[in-house]
Amino acid sequence: MGARPSRRRLPADPPLALDALPPELLVQVLSHVPPRALVTRCRAVCRAWRDVVDGPTVWLLQLARDRSAEGRALYAVAQRCPPKGEDEELPLCALARYCLRSPLGRNLIFNSCGEQGFRGWEVEHGGNGWAVEKNLTLVPGAPSQTCFVTSFQWCFKRQLVDLVMEGVWQELLDSAQIEICVADWWGARENCGCIYRLRVRLLDVYENEVVKFSASPNPVLQWTERGCRQVSHVFTNFGKGIRYVSFEQYGRDTRSWVGHYGALVTHSSVRVRIRLS
Repeated sequence: MGARPSRRRLPADPPLALDALPPELLVQVLSHVPPRALVTRCRAVCRAWRDVVDGPTVWLLQLARDRSAEGRALYAVAQRCPPKGEDEELPLCALARYCLRSPLGRNLIFNSCGEQGFRGWEVEHGGNGWAVEKNLTLVPGAPSQTCFVTSFQWCFKRQLVDLVMEGVWQELLDSAQIEICVADWWGARENCGCIYRLRVRLLDVYENEVVKFSASPNPVLQWTERGCRQVSHVFTNFGKGIRYVSFEQYGRDTRSWVGHYGALVTHSSVRVRIRLS
């Protein structure tokens, strides 16, 4: 009397086996997985999953979810991206590399402020050579308040950006729907003048120059100013075949003083953007 009726435990539903899904549903499910997990985890599960990750559809579905004006313009170009060829030098399809690297709007210059010394740069030392110091004034938006400093003879450094390796597929580069924005901050010490030069060249796959931008501001005179200013340029309508950006800086002082009293350079940037017009 008063006993509670027993409850029968219902059998648990069997776990969902994703490998039983038809291909069109599997690709929909996997399109919600973050890009890095798709490549490092899902691709190794089985051949069917590998084929999905290696193909363009799962990546097109990810791109289609960006409904901004830039996202819609990018998706229109991505639909024309050819599948990976057997002789292609890079693993994964071009859209996979794009989603992994997220190159649009990102600064493609490595170690732009010298926070990692001279890593990523080809350097030629003049005088007492290049050095890395703290900024004399705040540079807005810089990832590190440090700068490269030149000496009493011409100092040169260069970084070669491989746009395809950074995730911008070749058909997007050739589409006339992108622009390449370059910028550099430079300045002088108050007690010593300096000379600064910037050259940025767009190169083809053989590193032949296609188009270039050069900046040669007037030298900063001794005791006239202290601080940094920006040089910038936007490349548009540069034609087909671009693969690399060669970012080249030159600097020296005007007094031939031993030490590091020449041009200061920092927060260099190369950014790729979608053109909406």
